[in-house]
Amino acid sequence: MAAGATMHTFDVDLSDVDRGVYESFSLRAAKHPSETEAFMLTRVLAYCLEYTEGIAFSEGISTKEEPAVLVRDATGSITTWIEIGAPDASRLHFGSKLAERTVVYTHRDPVKVAAAWNGKRIHEGERIELRSFGPGFVEKAVAAVGRRNTLTVSIIEGRLYLELGGESYDAELLSRPAIG
Repeated sequence: MAAGATMHTFDVDLSDVDRGVYESFSLRAAKHPSETEAFMLTRVLAYCLEYTEGIAFSEGISTKEEPAVLVRDATGSITTWIEIGAPDASRLHFGSKLAERTVVYTHRDPVKVAAAWNGKRIHEGERIELRSFGPGFVEKAVAAVGRRNTLTVSIIEGRLYLELGGESYDAELLSRPAIG
């Protein structure tokens, strides 16, 4: 954990009907002082939405060699490179070359995020998926985040249902190619 980081715990009940994933697990997410609450919650949601064997948070936002969230296979190779927010083109290029799959989860306007990558060199950029949530979803939900959280995440027919801090939220999961 980085110096000055605030630890948040999430007891998660995940029901991803679309992928057939049903799990309960606990997450510890260290929020770095330079990281916004919206970024941290997006990172936690990305972990839940990509949940599979081998998923983990990286060492933190200070590392250049790994994304915020990643999936490794049994050999230790990175199979899925998961960026958060609005990473620069060079990170996407690096991740796309290294992993079989690259995906970005953003709490920002996806059109503006993708516009920053236009004309940049990104390995297989058309295969990179940019995922976002309906407008205002993360901003509303972040108000319910505490140091200890019970989080229920359900995905049904491309819609995300979230229970956090006694409040319920829902949004359409939006997906588009990062380039093109």
